[in-house]
Amino acid sequence: KFEYKMRLVYAHFPINANIVNGGKTLELRNFLGEKIVRTVHMLPGVVIEKSASTKDELVVTGSDIELCGRSAALIHQSCLVKDKDIRKF
Repeated sequence: KFEYKMRLVYAHFPINANIVNGGKTLELRNFLGEKIVRTVHMLPGVVIEKSASTKDELVVTGSDIELCGRSAALIHQSCLVKDKDIRKF
């Protein structure tokens, strides 16, 4: 089992992460106050869950390190800040 731990980091607008489809899909809401819902589908064999001990932490687990890493990268790419100063936003 391989696992990637990711944190939801925000300054003003709290990011809501909902895990649906039994850990196969992640829905990100309120990213930078946007109304759009960002949906990320996990690759086959990869499950996402919220950490029980740490607030705002997502854990991506699976048996293939390549698929786990690619799923974590898909989450990261869906939340890139466009057209703003990334030092501030």
